[in-house]
Amino acid sequence: MNLIDAKLNAPPGAMRGPVEQGGAGGPIVSLVGAGPGDPELLTVRALRRLQQAEVVLTDDLVDARVLACLPPSARVLRVGKRGGCVSTEQRFIHELMIREARAGARVVRLKGGDPFVFGRGGEEVDALREAGIEVEVINGLSAGLAGPAAVGVPVTDRRCTPGVALVTGHNGEHGQAPDWTALARSRLTLVVYMGLARASSIAQSLQDGGLAADTPAAVISAAHTLHQRACFTTLSDLAATIEREGLQSPALLVIGEVVALSAQWRQSLGLAAWPCADPHAASAGLGMNVGQA
Repeated sequence: MNLIDAKLNAPPGAMRGPVEQGGAGGPIVSLVGAGPGDPELLTVRALRRLQQAEVVLTDDLVDARVLACLPPSARVLRVGKRGGCVSTEQRFIHELMIREARAGARVVRLKGGDPFVFGRGGEEVDALREAGIEVEVINGLSAGLAGPAAVGVPVTDRRCTPGVALVTGHNGEHGQAPDWTALARSRLTLVVYMGLARASSIAQSLQDGGLAADTPAAVISAAHTLHQRACFTTLSDLAATIEREGLQSPALLVIGEVVALSAQWRQSLGLAAWPCADPHAASAGLGMNVGQA
């Protein structure tokens, strides 16, 4: 058992005295990855921290079944961030974590997926450490890996690609977009988070960068939740498929030859097999229409 485990395994409320005195039992915040949705995908350590929690700051994307793992006495503070919706300011989240931790509560900052994969976990760790608060990070299974797997897509396969890139569909803090041309030339599987609304421009930028229009693609909405949906298509038809099928956020765009390894993708094209060594040969002249899941 490590020091953090020893502190957090103490009886509830036992931390308050040492925190107020500034002793070795000082405040701790656990940044916990809730995974993509299904509570059975939580890590053992994540589940333990949820069961010990007194105050939980949770994102909107955390599944209700995960929140059901909390003790009835836990106080749940919803501090979600969603595109196009009223969101909690990041600075306020920092202040709230610091205040609750200094009050001696067992604080869990609960994030969908993994705290360090497009979860602002790095910013929150910095803010807590600057405030003199100890932080532990408990990784979660990111939707960028679990979502494709849920529909039979391996994000890496040595027959198809040298690797995978997890990319944001949003421009960066200073308006800098991902280098889609470099990504198009990389031969990597592209898993794009928060890219649903920008799918048309993303697809066009990748094609402008040299990625073939008939590159296999998938859209996975609400992966590993009760509302999961998936549609299979090609790069050129990506935006049209999203509109036609009415897919909603949160959703992932998965672009690359590995998508064609999914039996669902092959069934949608009526293909018995997909030779990764020459992926576009199988689709030549087929006039593909693969918008249906």
